[in-house]
Amino acid sequence: MKKISIDNAEGQVLAYDITEVSLEKKIKNRAFKRGHVIRAGDIEYMKNLGRRNIFVMDGNDTDVHEDDAARIAAPLAAGENITYDKETSEGKVSFYAETDGIFHVDREKLLAVNSLEIPSMPTLHDGFPVKKGAQVAAFRIIPLVCSEELMNSVRGILEKPILSVNPYKITKACILVTGNEVYEGRIKEGFIPKLSAKLNALGVEVVATAIAPDEKEHITGELRKMLEVTDLVLTTGGTSVDPDDVTTDAIKDAGVRIVCKGNPIQPGNNCSIGYIGEKTVVCVPAAALFFHATALDIYLPKILAKETITKEYIANSGHGGLCHFCEKCHYPVCPFGRGGL
Repeated sequence: MKKISIDNAEGQVLAYDITEVSLEKKIKNRAFKRGHVIRAGDIEYMKNLGRRNIFVMDGNDTDVHEDDAARIAAPLAAGENITYDKETSEGKVSFYAETDGIFHVDREKLLAVNSLEIPSMPTLHDGFPVKKGAQVAAFRIIPLVCSEELMNSVRGILEKPILSVNPYKITKACILVTGNEVYEGRIKEGFIPKLSAKLNALGVEVVATAIAPDEKEHITGELRKMLEVTDLVLTTGGTSVDPDDVTTDAIKDAGVRIVCKGNPIQPGNNCSIGYIGEKTVVCVPAAALFFHATALDIYLPKILAKETITKEYIANSGHGGLCHFCEKCHYPVCPFGRGGL
């Protein structure tokens, strides 16, 4: 690869992608691709892009080109349920989720790659819920070329894939609403449509719903019936400190082990998670009726992927667990709940 004046470039083979950036056209994309044979008509266009000198191929390259570096790294980094661009653009390759689920990245290996300084590999947060087709990571080297020695270091770090998506495994759920005021028709029930919409958005079908009074035996009986037909039950009501709040005790009577009572996230402090065998029960507090995003939204994707919620995980979720209460909610594209992922 050698540098030459743009005025002498006709007939030469371009050694890298040239990018066009135009506020007027509202674009930032590739104008010329590596390997392009430069024509006379290209020269003025390249000058309009600010080029006076360019790199062209001369057959004497010993370093690794940015396109080749990306092609080397991509298949090494991509693990389960990850796909990537088969063609580079401006020296970059992007990675995508092949299924809905929880994105994971080996953070230590990612740090090792980026600590080499020349490679650039940004990703989404480890533990971030993603939809099929979502971009989850990218790779490029920052200069136009790098040494073969550096790429060998990248190969060593990426000996095993570091990117993956754990797919959602729970596809059916039940909703059990508790409370005398709802059971007796004194107030309108609002949880079922709200929670059904959240579950449906994550690909989960609600197969049964029920409303129970604040009676332990009644709640326990309904819960046991629901656990016979699904791996996930969301219960609502009866999770606060009032004397009539018996839902948590009723859940325990059904054999469910509550991981811990409540969590540090606000809103949604009174959201509790429990297990009975491979099945999960979530106590959903009233906050889920009034806020777009609560503790439930942070924990639910992980539950659907059958990733066990531990006491340590719940405690860690306090870091970043305070909602910003924005006028217009952008969750999940926001910092809420990301500190404990």
